[in-house]
Amino acid sequence: MGIMALSADERVKNVKFNNDTMSVDLYDGRTITVPLVWYPKLLNAAPKQRSNWESCGGGYGIHWPDIDEDLSTEGLLRGAPAPQARKQTV
Repeated sequence: MGIMALSADERVKNVKFNNDTMSVDLYDGRTITVPLVWYPKLLNAAPKQRSNWESCGGGYGIHWPDIDEDLSTEGLLRGAPAPQARKQTV
């Protein structure tokens, strides 16, 4: 007997924050929760800036226009923190 696989829909449905984490609800019912320290721009943003998000990339991404931050559900599902900013040498 075969097992019927549910269709994955990794588009963003909602984004929520608490003091330490960000949770992203997907249309397929999953929720991805990640530590805010992984995303310094979001960690340092005001609550009003965090709540001003929009879906982008056909629903597979999140954009925060107030802080110019973009994340993808693919990266969140992989557990990928934001890349570290490179220090310039003089």
